[in-house]
Amino acid sequence: MKLLEGFEKDGRNLQTVTQHADLVITGGGLSGVCAAITAARQGLKVVLVQDRPVLGGNASSEVRLWVLGATSHMGNNNRWSREGGVIDELLVENIYRNPEGNAIIFDLVLLDKVIQEPNITLLLNTAVYEVEKDDPERIKALRAFCSQNATEYRLEAPLFCDASGDGIVGFLAGAAFRMGAERREEFDEPMAPDADYGELLGHSLYFYSKDTGKPVQFVAPSFALDVSKEIPRFRNFKANDHGCQLWWVEHGGRLDTVHDTERIKWELWQVVYGIWDYIKNSGKFPEAETMTLEWVGMIPGKRESRRFEGDYMMSQRDLIEQREHPDAVAYGGWSIDLHPADGVFSERQPCNQWHSKGIFQIPYRTLYSKNIKNLFLAGRIISVSHVAFGATRVMATSAYTGQAVAMAAVLCKGKALLPRDIYDHGHIESLQTELMKAGQYIPGLALQDDAEKVRQAKVSVSSELAFTGFEEMGVTWRPLSISAAQMIPLSAGKMPTFVLTIQAEQDTGLQVELRASIRKGGFTPDSILATKIVALTTGSTEIQLDFNIELGEEQYVFLTFLKNEHVRLPYTEQRITGLLSVFNGVNKKVSNNGRQRPPADSGVDEFEFWCPQRRPQGQNIALTISEPVKLFGAENLRNGVDRPTTAPNAWVADPGDETPQLTLSWEQPQSISRVDLAFDTDFDHAMESVLMTHPERVMPFCIRSYRIADATGKVIYQQTDNHQTRNVIDFDKPVMTDRLTIYVEHPSKEVPAALFAVRCYGGDQ
Repeated sequence: MKLLEGFEKDGRNLQTVTQHADLVITGGGLSGVCAAITAARQGLKVVLVQDRPVLGGNASSEVRLWVLGATSHMGNNNRWSREGGVIDELLVENIYRNPEGNAIIFDLVLLDKVIQEPNITLLLNTAVYEVEKDDPERIKALRAFCSQNATEYRLEAPLFCDASGDGIVGFLAGAAFRMGAERREEFDEPMAPDADYGELLGHSLYFYSKDTGKPVQFVAPSFALDVSKEIPRFRNFKANDHGCQLWWVEHGGRLDTVHDTERIKWELWQVVYGIWDYIKNSGKFPEAETMTLEWVGMIPGKRESRRFEGDYMMSQRDLIEQREHPDAVAYGGWSIDLHPADGVFSERQPCNQWHSKGIFQIPYRTLYSKNIKNLFLAGRIISVSHVAFGATRVMATSAYTGQAVAMAAVLCKGKALLPRDIYDHGHIESLQTELMKAGQYIPGLALQDDAEKVRQAKVSVSSELAFTGFEEMGVTWRPLSISAAQMIPLSAGKMPTFVLTIQAEQDTGLQVELRASIRKGGFTPDSILATKIVALTTGSTEIQLDFNIELGEEQYVFLTFLKNEHVRLPYTEQRITGLLSVFNGVNKKVSNNGRQRPPADSGVDEFEFWCPQRRPQGQNIALTISEPVKLFGAENLRNGVDRPTTAPNAWVADPGDETPQLTLSWEQPQSISRVDLAFDTDFDHAMESVLMTHPERVMPFCIRSYRIADATGKVIYQQTDNHQTRNVIDFDKPVMTDRLTIYVEHPSKEVPAALFAVRCYGGDQ
């Protein structure tokens, strides 16, 4: 291309491109990415505009914070709580491609998923700077500028979603927002901080280091701080800590976390290079002699800035009391995690984390602006108080709200609605149904979809697990150095007897408790149903535990063995969907010291933490049961819940069944265009996206190989390398049949095949 242009006395205009869409999403962090993919797969034309060169926001290689949500590093009582839908798909895919936690590979996973959607127009390096409005309460278009191609974009749509983190669209549109903490009295929040603690969370900026194997010098820049004089907790620095292990290197909570971001970044650079100077040149870290800086963040990871007002504002009591909302569309489960505004310069502890006893619902009314009629909110800017924000701000939770907003936009287009209309005009149930069909678990709800064909089918299976105990597969003996429990789902009625062999180093008494959760569907074992003191003599003793009580309803019980260092318990390598061991241990990453002991006036519960151990640990306690547990049957495949709650909610084949299969049959032939399958990718495993490594690429419970055959025996679909939670099988042409048979293979000899759901749809679903 060749150009030769003369003088233009009036100057020139930028190239302008107008894009028309059904939904414009501002912000390419996880909330924006998950919103875009969800909406695009439902047929909406989406423009995703991102002001950075990569997707992922704080999870990207520019910042490198690990993705977490309700699972909370597996350090709370939120069993099987990893978020579903697109965010689950992304995290599962990242484990498969990137178990080492390379942030650059996670960038690639996100970009790959987005560009596979033909309904998404992706604009990177493009910043929104202006809002056009039809009237004071409605956005007509956005204007954005891409510095890389010197192009101005005009983005028109009937619906907009602000997932930008700082809420640039809401701010420019004039939507009501808040910054800083509310007074305690406004929402009756005992955790509301005072001015001394501070009202904003700051930014963090990370660095990576590596060992070169030879001596490396470091000459500090002139602006590096002397951290031994300026940072009160400088003795906490370790030579091998890097990345988001240094989350507490935080600053900016006393400044404007929007407009002062560049200043905050510079001051964080001073801290970071001062840390490395201290590690390399103080003489206190001889192990750092051969280490060098590999990467330092160019932009800080933001925690908090603007929060926008919806028709409902969540507050501390919504979280701690786990309040139920009729318009629940998402959930959270991270602790209320507030930080002192002085950050790394504070004398205080770097965070103040208090957990609820379980996950909490997020209502739809928090996900749109109360002032701007066609503006959705997603991510950390949703309608919550500062205290509640301490829990809802984390990325997997933010992504979950993005998915909810996207599906709401689909309903808005299909029914000619505005965001508020979905709640006001009685469409919440439709929204919840569509979300659950797409894999979005909503606590307390089950999918009831009349258009789904398995509901009218006869379901038969080759076998069902009748659990009478674990097989002795590679039994190992471990000291009872921390209290341990086996979680077991039981039906209502007489409690069975539990049998197991225990080893004792000396004569001792072992306290065994049968516990359950006070809250239905909860996993905090805060109700002691019965206690036994078992007398043990030196050596091996087979014990029988008959508690002689009845359960009033189906639920999980915790067979709990209290700490006794003279005792060893047997553990088996067999793992089964819906069965899990938990321990009353410690997880410092999330302020879990075994028991939460909050201040008396904090409005937070005191309770014990009982958490699983990460694989390759976390084996089940090798016990047997006098009466079989029959909660793993075929009816679970259509109960509408795709993870364990009060029961396993899965069909589990008998381990001895060499060819597990399930058959769906109808009285009349059905036209089937789509089959949805929900597999077990271990919703209890926290899939941190960076830094932390993972023991396997595919979750051990996940069925890898299966095939589907019609009534004639013809194989109409086959999969040999599955690793995902949801498989959505769209046939090129509808299959007409009165029977489908799904043949599955056990994932391994230690893990029997399990399936949460199979759903079939016709051409119009």
